[in-house]
Amino acid sequence: MNFIAKLRSPFRQYLVVTANYWLFTLTDGALRMLIVLHFFSQGYRPLQIAMLFVFYEAFGVVTNLLGGWLGAKVGLNKTMNIGLFLQIIALSMLLAPEQQLSMLWLMAAQALSGIAKDLNKMSAKSAIKTLLPAAGSSSADTRMYTWVAALTGSKNTLKGVGFFVGGALLAALGFTGAISVLLLPLILIWLFSLLVLQKDLGRAKTNIKFTQLLAKNRKINYLSAARLFLFASRDVWFVIALPLYLASAFNWEHWQVGSFFAIWIIFYGLIQSMAPKLTRRSVVPDGGSATRLGLLLLVLCLMLSSAFSLDYFVSISLVAGLFVFAAVFALNSAQHSYLIIKYADSNAVSLDVGFYYMANAAGRLAGTVLSGLLYQSYGLAACLWVSVLFVAIASFLASKLPRHTR
Repeated sequence: MNFIAKLRSPFRQYLVVTANYWLFTLTDGALRMLIVLHFFSQGYRPLQIAMLFVFYEAFGVVTNLLGGWLGAKVGLNKTMNIGLFLQIIALSMLLAPEQQLSMLWLMAAQALSGIAKDLNKMSAKSAIKTLLPAAGSSSADTRMYTWVAALTGSKNTLKGVGFFVGGALLAALGFTGAISVLLLPLILIWLFSLLVLQKDLGRAKTNIKFTQLLAKNRKINYLSAARLFLFASRDVWFVIALPLYLASAFNWEHWQVGSFFAIWIIFYGLIQSMAPKLTRRSVVPDGGSATRLGLLLLVLCLMLSSAFSLDYFVSISLVAGLFVFAAVFALNSAQHSYLIIKYADSNAVSLDVGFYYMANAAGRLAGTVLSGLLYQSYGLAACLWVSVLFVAIASFLASKLPRHTR
């Protein structure tokens, strides 16, 4: 009990939240790679694989909206622990006999996993504002930007490790063995979180009405819309099209595809963690910095899509271009993640953060469906050109965000 008492300070609570988020993300990334590679090897077509993730993303849209309201009502510790428990159930469902793993059963398991992921993410991101000093001064804003970037970047780094773990476990233990290995640490961190997390973390001090779910101010609406198109621009080629293209066009084995995605996401996460240092000219992000980074990403996407469509050193331009894309996209994402924490109402931060991540989930849903549909019908080039369009829209929406007055 003395050990638990020592974990009650805001900083230690932040560490518990982060550890919880890290492990969840590791298993989530591994599960994503397991699903894509295993069922592709079982003869599933690209669009069928995309459909496995439709409920994962669709339920995330609803979960973020209602989960933000629930977090403000009952506390972020409860929503985070519920998320962990649902992920345990989702993984357990995949241990069913092979003949029971029908399309409907898999979609149901992914629906639970999507709910779990977004409850966990919304809770972790919202907890930052409740555990750090209030923003407003330049130093407080910079500190918040640093901590948000550290949490988000480290999460994505571990998601990359999860991709590698998923591919490696599939190759070494098979599908059922890999799922079993992922379950044990998840159960342990869930039990630890139940004991340690602060009971009233993030609970609103005043009554939160259900009607407040969609009543957002102008800057949160524009930022959420920009987030939707930003993540749709990535997932339209990243989720389904790219791993299947690497497996079919380059003849890569499961472990090679998993390793590539692991390295890509780890690199992406590292850049995201270092965003405050890399964007030193605008230490504290605003609408201007978000717009400039969006336009830089647009130029890069145009170059990458053109090189691929013209068959210009495809293997080199694709692999190298994707890592440059990862760097610029990471800076965009880090600034968006900071801005929603800054814009969120301190009394009910999870309500605004949940609305924002609802838009994020909607973008991922659109990108996932389009990734399978466009790749199956037109190939990877079509996915890349749609990505260009989405980045252009995201940049326009970011230009509507307020600039610093000082």
